[in-house]
Amino acid sequence: MSDSTYSPALLFVDDEPGILSSLRRLFRPQGYRIYIAESGAAGLEILAKESIDLVISDMRMPEMDGATFLKEVRSRWPKVMRILLTGYADITSTVAAINHGEIYRYIAKPWDDNEIVTIVREALERMHLEKENQRLSALTLAQNDELKALNTSLEQKVAERTAELRQALAFVEQSHGELKKSFLTSVQVFAGVIELRSGSVGSQMSGHGRRVAEHARSVAQRMGLSDNEVQNVMLAGLLHDIGKLGLPDELLSKPFNTLTGEQRALVMKHPLIGQNILMGIEKFKEAAILVRHHHECYDGNGYPDHLAGIAIPQGSRILHVVNEYDSLLIGTLVLRALKPAEALNFLIENRGKRYDPAAVDAFATLLSETVKSGFTETPLRTMHLKSGMVLSRDLMHRDGYLLLAKATALTPEIIAQLVKMEHSEQHMLTLYIRQEEK
Repeated sequence: MSDSTYSPALLFVDDEPGILSSLRRLFRPQGYRIYIAESGAAGLEILAKESIDLVISDMRMPEMDGATFLKEVRSRWPKVMRILLTGYADITSTVAAINHGEIYRYIAKPWDDNEIVTIVREALERMHLEKENQRLSALTLAQNDELKALNTSLEQKVAERTAELRQALAFVEQSHGELKKSFLTSVQVFAGVIELRSGSVGSQMSGHGRRVAEHARSVAQRMGLSDNEVQNVMLAGLLHDIGKLGLPDELLSKPFNTLTGEQRALVMKHPLIGQNILMGIEKFKEAAILVRHHHECYDGNGYPDHLAGIAIPQGSRILHVVNEYDSLLIGTLVLRALKPAEALNFLIENRGKRYDPAAVDAFATLLSETVKSGFTETPLRTMHLKSGMVLSRDLMHRDGYLLLAKATALTPEIIAQLVKMEHSEQHMLTLYIRQEEK
């Protein structure tokens, strides 16, 4: 039965029929369901059979007085509201009813009709509020339990989804890393192919692109270039000589300053050729611009466009410094191969003229870290290795894993294994050998 149609049930208990009749006449027009009992025992029987909301009991009754009756009601039906009718002479019994029966109110005889009707209505309203509060409390507890279960389930689902996303991300990162490694490996292999056409200086040219790329990347990072710019500088370093694929073999083995004017004109075209080769690949478009200008001089006397100062792309200015340093060491720029200190002095002497001062300073600082360590390093092919030589750098496989750790002392067995690897993989190795300063 809904709350809108439910009629509260009242039980009146009194040994005087006239009192019961008066209460029934008073409350029946109020819409209540009325039950009457002429004794406490009869009242208990009605309570056992019917759903009673409120009991009004007289105090003075034979066999079972009102206090005893209401105490029993409280014990068996604690949710039933209890009101006591009493006279002024019954104060002691009224106190007992209040203490033991926990009655809602007591009403003195004779009662005021309006007052007793109001008291009953308020009692029923209180009972309704208590029931509603209990219902809402139970509902809240149930909803809290559901919410806890939902939160637990949600946390589990979030954890599962997070694990799935982490797994997917790890897979993507792994795939990206593999693609990146494969891409760089391909570029390095291609750079090595370029160096195969180096004639008599081939043993020294081996690894030239990698050395230029590594140094250029380090200098670019020191000069505060963005990650993307550093990446492009590295790519341009690896492929800066790609335009030389179109040059005659005899020009590649001669120092630049020994060439005739006509031969120099041919060599000076290789930056443009390199740019044209790379521009067709989206990944290399920015690096291609750096390749075009990597022979531009800071004073404007370079080629192919005779740019000067900051008009030269910063990455190209960096490449110009590190490329010519390595070229000085292997003897492809001047008549003889220079020692590291001599090559560095050449850069410093041409600082602000041939080279960007900031790039020279950054590269000099980079080189000083090696110099301060008390040794220099020399790049060598396997055919030039000797037992007892010590690596100044880690030797990495082209696929990215470590072959030999830095500071490894070479033995005849190690050298033989390296030679065997070169032959089986058809890939030339370059090792950096520690040279102690005297």
